[in-house]
Amino acid sequence: MFGVVFPNRSFPMDISTFSQIDTFHWILDMNSFVGEAYDQVRDMCIFLLNNFTLPPGKALAVYIQSPGSPFLYCGAVTVARPSAVLSLPWPEPGGGMQLTAPDSTPLSAKIGVSVEDLTSLPSLDVTAEKRIERLAMKVGENLFNFMQSFCGVDGSKLIVPMDILDRWFKKFQEKAKRDPEYLKGFAL
Repeated sequence: MFGVVFPNRSFPMDISTFSQIDTFHWILDMNSFVGEAYDQVRDMCIFLLNNFTLPPGKALAVYIQSPGSPFLYCGAVTVARPSAVLSLPWPEPGGGMQLTAPDSTPLSAKIGVSVEDLTSLPSLDVTAEKRIERLAMKVGENLFNFMQSFCGVDGSKLIVPMDILDRWFKKFQEKAKRDPEYLKGFAL
């Protein structure tokens, strides 16, 4: 049905590595895979195997869960997009004390995979959306810092030269041409 690879951490693993909860849900207990260092696993490649096809309008969705936290959607694959490298932005473990019996299994991080309606999922590529958002924020911050160095104050208003955007954009382009790594610093 599907397989996963954790870049620089694993060989390809098939569905048998996961515990099947029901017909459409699987869980990978990260304690059995990496122990408590689950938050160091930052990426996951999920792929549909050649002989498997999802029903029309369905997707294989991926979720992560830190101990004591709710599941967080990370992305999905479909027949039209049969593989994806997904970022795993592990949330902080749930707040408060985790009270368990002395002989009980400790809470662990999990990766969940489920077959879901494509229309019910937010986006196939949450990671790309977050990168775009981060890029926009960093470019905006760069512009703000540049403008701030030329600002004057008139009561409660900031006054900037009329050509400030042109000057900023020209400087931005020049830096990008001189240093190919400059723009990569914005993407993180």
